[in-house]
Amino acid sequence: MDKLIAEGKQYVVRFKIEPNEDVHVHDLIRGEVVINSSILDDKVLYKSADELPTYHLANIVDDHLMEVSHVIRGEEWLPSAPLHVLLYRAFGWEDTMPEFAHLPLLLKPEGNGKLSKRDGDRLGFPVFPLEWRPESGEVSSGYRESGYLPEAVINFLALLGWNPGNDQEVMSMDEMIQLFDIHRCSKSGAKFDYKKGIWFNHQYIQLKPNEEIAELFLPVLKEHGVEAPFEKVVTVVGMMKDRVSFIKELWDVCSFFFVAPAEYDEKTVKKRWKEDSAKCMTELAEVIAGIEDFSIEGQEKVVMDWIAEKGYHTGNIMNAFRLTLVGEGKGPHMFDISWVLGKEETVARMKRAVEVLK
Repeated sequence: MDKLIAEGKQYVVRFKIEPNEDVHVHDLIRGEVVINSSILDDKVLYKSADELPTYHLANIVDDHLMEVSHVIRGEEWLPSAPLHVLLYRAFGWEDTMPEFAHLPLLLKPEGNGKLSKRDGDRLGFPVFPLEWRPESGEVSSGYRESGYLPEAVINFLALLGWNPGNDQEVMSMDEMIQLFDIHRCSKSGAKFDYKKGIWFNHQYIQLKPNEEIAELFLPVLKEHGVEAPFEKVVTVVGMMKDRVSFIKELWDVCSFFFVAPAEYDEKTVKKRWKEDSAKCMTELAEVIAGIEDFSIEGQEKVVMDWIAEKGYHTGNIMNAFRLTLVGEGKGPHMFDISWVLGKEETVARMKRAVEVLK
């Protein structure tokens, strides 16, 4: 053998496994796992061709030198665990061998089998933390680029195959650390419910301070050519964030706060704009222009008193009022909208709508 090595012949070093020995692997999730050595082959530990150790050897030596206490990995590595136990024993490191925990696989949202990138592409959800652009040119979306908050992703992933022992779902990092017990990890695979991930993102948007959400929304406003006082953005976000699951969705639900409607939704006009709406909105614009206390409460009192005095139908007036400011039948409480827009912008939008829709 030495002669062959001296002649430059390529060789490998294998780990000799004694047959018919029960190898015990204590797994924190699965308990005592016993595998007979007869089903194990003599694994290659070193290849002279590249002068590098194989994973099995490098993994054991590295974990030992790094004083790793726990090896937590996917269940596909469970068949390799007996070999690793035998390697620790062969090196005389059995007393310092780390504890093993083999986690179940993440399963497809629909059907059977483990989760794959194709599932994400097919159902429209990311499977990578960050956007991935391989040389093939095929782009795989990432959680960050898709608008998921880091806290939401962590919380969502933590509950895939683990439970805290109670009904609590939304948890801070500190809470998860306090509640975590690896023995509560499931032995069976967890369905990757991507819709639950969206739900978590919605929850964390609600929990974040309005100022933080506003900071995240500013780039979206910039993309649409909008510059607005930060205080206004904070106010609008506070009113509308409960309607979205992603920051980018805020534009669709609250763009009217920043840009006056260029057109009016046909269906809403047909349903909400009555024969006398132009006349009523002209009168209401004059009433609003004369309001001194333009707070939400101040507006509401004056306008509702005016409606009662005139004997108008409240629903018809408020629906037409909304159409003039928003351009369609959506948005929060009407006087919240007019308060944010301010008296001048509110009256201007009403007058323009009357001109267009009369």
